[in-house]
Amino acid sequence: MARSKKAMRMAVKILLVLVLVAMGLHLIKPFGLPGLRKRADVWKIALILVFAMMMTLVLRPG
Repeated sequence: MARSKKAMRMAVKILLVLVLVAMGLHLIKPFGLPGLRKRADVWKIALILVFAMMMTLVLRPG
């Protein structure tokens, strides 16, 4: 059980770092994806981060 908790914490940390890097890259050069064409759309990436973090909390085992 200890390994799964440790793995879950590591997954959350990796997810956080990846999204923060994506936000930084988007500020430098917007991705050009639908809905992410302007630098001001960084808040949408943050919203995705919040949703992903909530899902990891909801879906984690007991």
